Amino acid sequence: MTDIALAWDQEAMAFDWTMAGPDVLLDAGLRTAVAVSLFTDGLARPDDAIPDGTDDRRGWWGDMPREGQGRDPIGSRLWLLTREKRTEQTRRRAEDYAREALAWMLADGVASAVDVAAEWGGAAGDQLRMVVTIRREADGRRASEVFEMVWAAEASR
Repeated sequence: MTDIALAWDQEAMAFDWTMAGPDVLLDAGLRTAVAVSLFTDGLARPDDAIPDGTDDRRGWWGDMPREGQGRDPIGSRLWLLTREKRTEQTRRRAEDYAREALAWMLADGVASAVDVAAEWGGAAGDQLRMVVTIRREADGRRASEVFEMVWAAEASR
C-alpha cells in the first residue's frame, strides 16, 4: 500500500503533500493512511448531535449510501467533538471514534491489531494526545504514531 505522503503544517493547522523539489513523495507506511482516516470528516450517523446545530452530517460525498451498493466509509467522527468539554467521556468518545475510523485496516488485512489511547495534555490541558499503535499483518512489526489535536473547548468545571 502506497499513498502520497502527507505532513502536518503547524502554521496552516492542516496536512499537506510532502514534496522533494518538483516530486511528490510517497508513503509506503501507514502514517498517511492513519492521518486521512482520523482527520477527514466522516459521515455522522442520523442520531449524532451535530456541533453547530445544523443538519449537515458532513462526510465524503462518496460515503453517501447508494441503493444496492455497500460502502467503505472514509474519515472519522472526531469532528463531532469540536464543541465538547474536556471530560473523561469526551476522551473515551475520541478513542472510540478513532478505533471506528481505523477498523478498515483490520477488515482489509492491513493490520492484525490497532490500538488507540488518548489523554489530555499540553500546558493548558487543551490538547488531546492520541497514540495510535498498529501491528502489521505481514511481519508483525509495530508502528506507532502520535497525533495531538488542540482542543477549542473550555475545560469542564
